[in-house]
This record gives sequence, C-alpha cells and structure tokens, in this order.
Amino acid sequence: MLKIKKGDTVTVRAGKDKGKNGKVLTVEPDKNRVIVEKINIIKKHVKPNPQKGIKGGKLEKEGAIPLAKVMYFCQNCGQGVRVGFKLSEKGDKVRVCKKCGTTLD
Repeated sequence: MLKIKKGDTVTVRAGKDKGKNGKVLTVEPDKNRVIVEKINIIKKHVKPNPQKGIKGGKLEKEGAIPLAKVMYFCQNCGQGVRVGFKLSEKGDKVRVCKKCGTTLD
C-alpha cells in the first residue's frame, strides 16, 4: 500500500516548485515517481502527424517528480505531513496523519 495515492493533495519539498501544492494526477510505483497537476511543467517538442490529427509545436505538460520530493498535505494541519498506517476498528489498514492522527482516506 502506497502512502501517496491518485487524487491526494501534496506539497513539493524540493526543486524549482518548492512550497507549491497540487493534486496528484498519476502515481508510478515501479519508478517511485508522481505527476502533480501544474507542477514541474516541461516543454515537449512535437512533430505534426496528420494521420493522428496532431499539430506540431511546443507542448507544455507536467513532468514526473520523485516520490521523496513530495509530502501529503493535511487539511487539518495546514502543511505537509508524514503518513503512517493503522488498523481501523473493522480491521482494515488505513492511512493516518503522523502529526494530528486523523485518517486520510
């Protein structure tokens, strides 16, 4: 079970976008990377392809960020926090904020 999931709000800890918050679009667990909305914008040069209906030019999109460079953003604490796991009353494994103790799911 991963500590960061698709749809979570995270804060960036390092790099050119340090301190910014964004929503996780995709998680790549095999590469330990995440793609965050409007963070780490890169320019990709695309050739035109009339068969697929693609216009050529410069395309701006989000690049992948290492998982270690982001932290879960807790709404109660108002900052990036570490994530832990606990067993719920039903016996399910749930994610928990290490700072305030609230469940994150």
